[in-house]
Amino acid sequence: MDLATGAMGTLLPKLAELLSKEYKLQKGVKEGVRSLEEEMRSMQAVLQVVGEVPRDQLDVQVKLWAGEVRELSFKMEDVVDKFLVHVDDGSQPAGKLNKLKRLTKKMASLFTKGKDRHDIAHAITDINKQVKVIAERRARYNLDNIVIRPAAVTVNPLLQALYTEMTELVGIDGKRDQVLMKLLSNEDNVSKQKLKIVSVVGFGGLGKTTLVKAVYDKIKGDFDCRAFVSVGRKAEPRKVLMDILIDLDVGGSQLTLLDETQLIKKLREYLDRKRYLVVIDDIWDAKLWTVINYAFSKGNNAGSRLITTTRIVDVSKLCCSSTNDSVYQMEPLSDDDSKRLFHKRIFSQENGCPRDFEEVSRDILKKCGGVPLAIITIASVLASDQKVNSHDEWHILLESIGRGLIEHPSIEEMLRILSFSYYDLPSHLKTCLLYLSMFPEDTRIEKDQLIWMWIAERFIQCETTTSSMFQIGETYFNEIVNRSLLQPVYDGHGIVHACRVHDSVLDLICLLSREENFVSVLNGSISSQGNVRRLSLQKITEEEHETTPLESVNMLQLRSIATFEPAISLMSRLSSFAVLRVLNLSTCALGDHNLQGLWSLVHLRYLGLSNTGLCELPEEVGKLQFLQVLDVSRNRGIERLPSSVTKLRRLMCLLYEERCNQLPDGIGNLTAMEELSCIHADSLSIVKEIGNMKRLRKFEILFEQMSLELEEAFAKSLEEMSNVQSVTIRIKNGGSKMMDLLGEKWVPPQGLRELISHGKKGCKFSRLPAWIRENPSHLSHLSNLQICVKEVQQVDVGLLGRLPALHTLALQSLRQGLLLVNADGFRCVTIFCLWSNSPGQVIFQPGALPKAVMVLLHVGLQVSKQEAAGDDGDLFDMGIGNLPSLRSVNVKFKFCPSLPRRDVKKANSALGTALRAHPNRPSYASVQDDDSDDDDEWE
Repeated sequence: MDLATGAMGTLLPKLAELLSKEYKLQKGVKEGVRSLEEEMRSMQAVLQVVGEVPRDQLDVQVKLWAGEVRELSFKMEDVVDKFLVHVDDGSQPAGKLNKLKRLTKKMASLFTKGKDRHDIAHAITDINKQVKVIAERRARYNLDNIVIRPAAVTVNPLLQALYTEMTELVGIDGKRDQVLMKLLSNEDNVSKQKLKIVSVVGFGGLGKTTLVKAVYDKIKGDFDCRAFVSVGRKAEPRKVLMDILIDLDVGGSQLTLLDETQLIKKLREYLDRKRYLVVIDDIWDAKLWTVINYAFSKGNNAGSRLITTTRIVDVSKLCCSSTNDSVYQMEPLSDDDSKRLFHKRIFSQENGCPRDFEEVSRDILKKCGGVPLAIITIASVLASDQKVNSHDEWHILLESIGRGLIEHPSIEEMLRILSFSYYDLPSHLKTCLLYLSMFPEDTRIEKDQLIWMWIAERFIQCETTTSSMFQIGETYFNEIVNRSLLQPVYDGHGIVHACRVHDSVLDLICLLSREENFVSVLNGSISSQGNVRRLSLQKITEEEHETTPLESVNMLQLRSIATFEPAISLMSRLSSFAVLRVLNLSTCALGDHNLQGLWSLVHLRYLGLSNTGLCELPEEVGKLQFLQVLDVSRNRGIERLPSSVTKLRRLMCLLYEERCNQLPDGIGNLTAMEELSCIHADSLSIVKEIGNMKRLRKFEILFEQMSLELEEAFAKSLEEMSNVQSVTIRIKNGGSKMMDLLGEKWVPPQGLRELISHGKKGCKFSRLPAWIRENPSHLSHLSNLQICVKEVQQVDVGLLGRLPALHTLALQSLRQGLLLVNADGFRCVTIFCLWSNSPGQVIFQPGALPKAVMVLLHVGLQVSKQEAAGDDGDLFDMGIGNLPSLRSVNVKFKFCPSLPRRDVKKANSALGTALRAHPNRPSYASVQDDDSDDDDEWE
């Protein structure tokens, strides 16, 4: 499904489904459905063309016609969905029903289905009439030939960046120096002479072009020849190659006669043995770079430099494929530079802000997020007509940022520049991006929650059996981040788990969303045209509830509701939202509020009830037969799940609190399950049942006690989960029990991303599991490994270092000796944790852990100086200064009776001295441990 085509993406497969033999439609109805399908496919093709054109270039008639078709597609899908729900409710007769009850139910079903088929026959006839009217209008106005009208005359944004006076720029010098270091510095004279490519990548409006132009102007005199060309969207390789040659003053008018191959040959011949500087600005297409790159020989040893800029991370990486190349991630301006630029634009001097404007100025700059384009644009609005706007006008503007409500030529120009990134997206990603207008500004949006909501809205279509819809959703999410339209938020292990939307991008998507009636935001007033399809409730006071009553809004086609403020008044109307797919009431204090209307929402696919104060989940939840996601987490009152949960055969994600420790019998019937909260494995049957959930990707399991029988059953269940990516294992009363069966017999799937099981509540292995020992490279996606091994040896360190994607390693051991971490492995590790219950030592050799930012160690010191020192130093030299990226160190020295306390202090002192000498000056925390508790645990 995509924005331009409305519900076409999901409607057309359903129309095809209606034509199948299973539904036994009358001949006349089938012909109507077939005619409808053909006409809608034709309309979908036109709408897809419309979706590629910026709205300001669309003819008015085209906009009106496209809007009518989209509205009709939603209406049609609602009709078809109601029919499909009634004839196939997804349930199965309970095994305990006697024959008479089953027969009665079957007869009632036959009558109901007969009526449903009669109803859909009338509905299809009515919709066909409407389709014919719209089709005739399309032919009457010849809409296929007037899709595009000439665009308004606008100023190329690159011109301003290229020709702005340096005296107007703020915050450039520091960044220019950083880029210059990347451009000019090399480790040795050999690499200094090689061609080096630097790619500057970042969000639109950060000033990439301005920065690179400043660098170009500063250093161009050091090169034999130079060129600066701007590319832009949908550029042709042939034109770019011609532009480079023209800027180099090569070829003249004869270039127009040459094809791509000839242009590449001519450029290579001209640049051969020359020291050149070439800037290729604003690259959007990876294929374009692949062609252009042929013109630049890697054998150039004259010290040439090639600079590219792009908004797309993958393009920047492609540009810098050689080890001699560098990607420069463009950063926003600092707070100080932002303030200087903002004040200079408004008050003509950097420190001229009046005191009573300081607070609102600071709040506005926070929303600008250090993006020069946003800062300059907002400043031009506040200082229009050569005068500074009033204090009240500043506050009105502040409240409008992030809601797409500002009407001003400067704002329109900024949004147009940002819209280049939007219109460059594939159609399905446009829809997914606009859905983010459901969330208020500054919201940290959880990645998993967002993807599940996309799935429930049917934005994600799974056409293969090799990937789940969630995995496809992850690729969608990653691609939008890759295009710099979302700001990724990383967890403690360096993994993206959430995102934020920059206020400037939020302005853009709110504007587009409002124009297309995609999302209606209730934020003091409701932004809506016609039927409300998606409703976001944000920052609502009781007074605003009264001034904007929901009863006054047409919600017959409402598909999504997301609440970010208390919305109890909504509960009384739930039963009227007949086609609702997504309902997120998380953080609403429902308490004992009557949820009766909720259980009639048969189309519901996503139900978010997290942190709502619920004390129990009613049995009626089993009525939601199409439910895919049920989130009742952060409700500590829920201690059991009702047995009716097992009827939800389409459920893919079930989230609840750990204290909810009673899973109903038959939980293994939920074979569509992909993500499950903590499983209390209090019986052998539960452990066996989870093996039926072959699609499980992520789960946590807690054993009260571990026995050989349970371990065997668990290993067997794991073998059935070929899609598992994340497993957390805990044993409440673990003791010293070893789970060697799991370590030796289980073969994890290649897609495993994390395994967490360590400390006194995790399972322990006698030695490193066989699936690491025998083939570490097989686990090509394993990024987070936290395990406990009885004894860690030097060979184990080497094997763990070969895990290619490992970001976090937390390794607990009962025994260890001297361990050397060398330069041969752990190339991606950012967090390194070693927790030993016995005396030992760790030494980091030169080149070790090149990306590690955090090191946590719990080590003993009872080891002979001769054994520890070797050729590398004395007892207390851990080589911590050899870790170039280090930012944080936490060390806990175990005190052993045979080791003098002064040596522990000496070790602390030596480590502190080494860290103070480290160029990053990492933070340092050290704790002395006087105990020798074998059950210590790293958290």
